[in-house]
Amino acid sequence: MIDPSESRIVRSHHADVVSAARRIRSHVHRTPVVTSERLNDMAGAELFFKCENLQKTGAFKIRGAMNAVLSLGETDRRMGVATHSSGNHGAALASAARVVDAPAWIVVPETATRFKRANIERYEGCIVACGPTLADREAKLEEVLAETGATFVPPYDHDDVIAGQGTLGLELVEQVDDLDYIWLPVGGGGMAAGVVAAVGETSVEVCGVEPVLAGDAAQSLARGVRQGPMPPTTIADGLLTGLGRRNFERLMAYGLRITLVDDTEIVSAMRMLWACLKLVVEPSGAVAFAAVLQARPRGRVGIVLSGGNVELDLASADD
Repeated sequence: MIDPSESRIVRSHHADVVSAARRIRSHVHRTPVVTSERLNDMAGAELFFKCENLQKTGAFKIRGAMNAVLSLGETDRRMGVATHSSGNHGAALASAARVVDAPAWIVVPETATRFKRANIERYEGCIVACGPTLADREAKLEEVLAETGATFVPPYDHDDVIAGQGTLGLELVEQVDDLDYIWLPVGGGGMAAGVVAAVGETSVEVCGVEPVLAGDAAQSLARGVRQGPMPPTTIADGLLTGLGRRNFERLMAYGLRITLVDDTEIVSAMRMLWACLKLVVEPSGAVAFAAVLQARPRGRVGIVLSGGNVELDLASADD
């Protein structure tokens, strides 16, 4: 777990998460935790599902976006905010900006689903189209920032965003006593870094999960050198981004273990969640459950269902 030399830093990050929880409390849902005896039997453990698929805007991302926007000064709010996103962070930022009456520009890759594009528009975000790669996103975002003077709110590599995402970890350990693990998806790493800070120096172990086709974080942590994102081919479109610099450093210090799952396992997990819990969960949100079914950890296991923004034909499509 955490080296003793990291304790002071861990306590500082934990305090940031606690502050974020106070700041955003009235603007986000305290999402429920659900259980299923059938899924417990299948996994051989006690499973506790943190339902961020039922969060405002349909995903955990509203936590970090709201914390970042509420932390801005009045002048920056008037100028607006901008980001790049495959969907969930974009919708979250647009929603958070609307709370403070600020404009929001969202750079969205052409590969984003129609559902996620519509979700951004639902919260009055201005969509700016770009190519499918991270380089395409960043180049188009630079143009938007130059034209508008907006403040960039990154999707994951930002202290306020990380602290906001960590608030789901605070809630989960309050909602479920004596957790042994929290399993969660890793894309840019903001949720993982935030939850690591949230659990602090407790005995709860945080475990990360990635798709095999987007396993750059697993490679980064194994090699000790941050790797670039992989080609955007996995069904888990919310996990296509590369691991953020801050998050890489924090997760390296923590020693995060990452399990890889393939797309077939992800779709199977989505179907099980629908069949047993009657919950609609997007591919990125189902990866942690898919990994728990594969790894079969023992004890009391928290599983983050990070989002539910999915077109239903994905869940029923043939493998």
